[in-house]
Amino acid sequence: MRERYEATGLAESALATQPYEQFGRWFADAVRARDGGLLAEPNAMIVSTADAKGAPSSRTVLLKGYDQRGFVFFTNYGSGKGGQLTANPAVSLLFPWHAIARQVIVSGTAERVTREESAAYFHTRPHGSQLGAWASAQSTVVASRRVLEESFAEMEERWPEGTEVPVPPFWGGFRVEAHTVEFWQGRQNRLHDRLRYVRGGDAWEIERLAP
Repeated sequence: MRERYEATGLAESALATQPYEQFGRWFADAVRARDGGLLAEPNAMIVSTADAKGAPSSRTVLLKGYDQRGFVFFTNYGSGKGGQLTANPAVSLLFPWHAIARQVIVSGTAERVTREESAAYFHTRPHGSQLGAWASAQSTVVASRRVLEESFAEMEERWPEGTEVPVPPFWGGFRVEAHTVEFWQGRQNRLHDRLRYVRGGDAWEIERLAP
């Protein structure tokens, strides 16, 4: 299977001076594509980590915010990715916007956000999602689906709808500070445009990569 890309190209002169602004432009395009029925969940990204021995693993999570400091997502700190990022903070993010022939690839370092920032986001989540954070020891082996459902029911009894659910001490956010950010635009004949921002001190340099 092979898709023929017909998209308009990406020129250096069209890029913003720093990657977070350029990401904002493309993210807005991805949201419009979602609204037009072309793309589902534009904030879905593949997070790749490695353990202390260098063994990699990947999973899809949702981007929950970004600014000049980096890209933010939330998780159980005891999960597979949480443990790996604690042992080895090197991380890669991939936004696979295939429907519009685009990808964004971020390479950087993850660090935990403040407890205040985690709490602020946690309390915006649906009540059921808040309970789910308590009910599931993410990435651990469970005997059956029933075990999860019973744990969730216990949380529902402890914190019924309308009550405030405390933030689990094992749950919170990571912020990925980018070292490089690549913007990939599909083109004809596999001559794709790949423009990469590379941090150099307080400034960013832009380089073109062969497809």
